[in-house]
Amino acid sequence: MKSFVVVAAVLTLTPLVSACAMLDQFNPQPEVAAASDMPGLLEPIHAAAIGQDQAVFWVSSNGCTEKADLTPVVRRAGDASVITLRRIKEDRCSDVRPEGVEMRWSFQELGLESGARVSVENPYQMPQT
Repeated sequence: MKSFVVVAAVLTLTPLVSACAMLDQFNPQPEVAAASDMPGLLEPIHAAAIGQDQAVFWVSSNGCTEKADLTPVVRRAGDASVITLRRIKEDRCSDVRPEGVEMRWSFQELGLESGARVSVENPYQMPQT
């Protein structure tokens, strides 16, 4: 009797699994680049603001962080774009800035159209006190 129940359960679930696979064809997920495909390391941020065709980030700094030390990776996700800020050069100074430093990119620098919908993918980190 147990084998009959197992077979019945498998036969009952098979159409559901197939339906899930079919739904994925109609709801494609945005392609996400693997972390290994991106430059540098994912940068935790203190804050981010998107407005007036600019992306502004507050990032940790030991006193030497410059805009050239970070690179924004922009990818499309449906009708919007996602920015992932990556650190490509480590800040080895010793003048820690607990509030972080501001880094700013224009939409033009990011290859985005004016008024584009944008989100940020970076994790948030509370400032060090």
